[in-house]
Amino acid sequence: MRTSISTGSLHQLLGISPQTPLGVDAMCRKIRPVIYPAPQLTPRLRAFSTALEKAFEALGITVLTPEEASGSDGRFMGGTVIFAPGIFPDDRLAINRVSTLYNNIIVGIYDEPPPLSSDSLPQERLDAIVRRLARDMVHILFFVTDDSWTICTMNGGVVTFNSPEPSIEDVRCTLVPKLTAQVVPPRAEDIDILEGELQTHTPLFDSVARDFLQCSELWQQNAALVTHTSTRDLEYRSGFYQRIVARYLDQRSGMSYGFFARQLPVAVEPATRCSEPLTLEGHVTITIRGECFLVKVPEVSVITTRSGCRKHQLDPQHDLVEIGIRKGRAYMKTPQPAEAGSAVRPSFDTLTILAHALGNAFVASILLAEQPDAIFPVHLALQGASMTHWHDYPDEVELPAGYQMHGRENPPVSCSTPQSAAYSLLGKIAALEAALEKGEEYRGDVHIEPNHGTNIVGVLSLEETAGVMNPAAVAATR
Repeated sequence: MRTSISTGSLHQLLGISPQTPLGVDAMCRKIRPVIYPAPQLTPRLRAFSTALEKAFEALGITVLTPEEASGSDGRFMGGTVIFAPGIFPDDRLAINRVSTLYNNIIVGIYDEPPPLSSDSLPQERLDAIVRRLARDMVHILFFVTDDSWTICTMNGGVVTFNSPEPSIEDVRCTLVPKLTAQVVPPRAEDIDILEGELQTHTPLFDSVARDFLQCSELWQQNAALVTHTSTRDLEYRSGFYQRIVARYLDQRSGMSYGFFARQLPVAVEPATRCSEPLTLEGHVTITIRGECFLVKVPEVSVITTRSGCRKHQLDPQHDLVEIGIRKGRAYMKTPQPAEAGSAVRPSFDTLTILAHALGNAFVASILLAEQPDAIFPVHLALQGASMTHWHDYPDEVELPAGYQMHGRENPPVSCSTPQSAAYSLLGKIAALEAALEKGEEYRGDVHIEPNHGTNIVGVLSLEETAGVMNPAAVAATR
């Protein structure tokens, strides 16, 4: 493929730092691991830790000692990834030694099988993982046995390797991407919260809300849509650690996974062909099929599910928010009135959702230049577009006509990271190029996120997308 958009543009559009590594080699150059063992280690954990260190060294990654990774105050410096094998007493937990809450990833490593079974439902799997994360105050879990080791992440992702020790390839292609960026909620300084400004009694909102409700009903029986893990029901070592978890999650009452979203209509201008990349305020240059296009950056807005809601039992008056980008700033409008004590928080997926919205606008702009009669730009201008994210993968035969699949070869980064947003935008442009190369109509894209899930975005409504992904539910309603 010959598509590109500069890292400077990603920073301009989404606030993604130009230093954010998007390829595995760049990720390997950035990672700074340290091994911080518990007072007592089993022979298996000693062997695993040694093999892990050797794999890193073979990749040119220096593993620091706890002393080398610590500042003058004895705390682990920001940006270090802390591998913590073994069982720790409270006073030795790695979380007690981090210098920043949001810039150190802690990996707990255990000599035991994962707390899952082969027939665990996705919600059961997620609940078990989150319980252990909260109990041991770590961000990622490794479970090591006689013949395998397993990675469990806070998005419910589980990857098992059929070896008791990590290979160089496993570390490079799977582990390093998961450790390169931390999953954190949007920072308050990066998004304007407009409390009570979402108008929920307009004809447009009523129409959108009906689509959300019909979509929600069709997803009810799909176990892949993990819905809610309450932070109140978790087991904590003490009230002190419970407060740390609450602060890390920005005082959320729970965690939900996946999202439904409806991009509101946006009319775009046709892109302008240019002989070379240009720098023009309010525009971005996109290269596709070897041609440069100057694209005007529009304001975009999206109605989406709020963080922590139960997506299979939606209450549109309280569970929907509007997010968008206006004059280069992200914002979120919440419904009015808000219930006491139930402040609405921006989704962990906010950046990814906005990346899809901008990408849709860019695709529409280029299509207007390439194919003035294309359906996608007209639909985006009149109806907007829908977005659905869940933690499973569709069969290619299930995909709607005109939807292009991409992303399978991307590094398996954690969800809600700058990389996942970048892959959403870059992959959408590549999906458009693939459609043009094959002479196919572009109606949307299916972004596969390895070890994570799927984003399906396009001209179908939320209800129509839910019907395609849940045919049994549709049949049951007839």
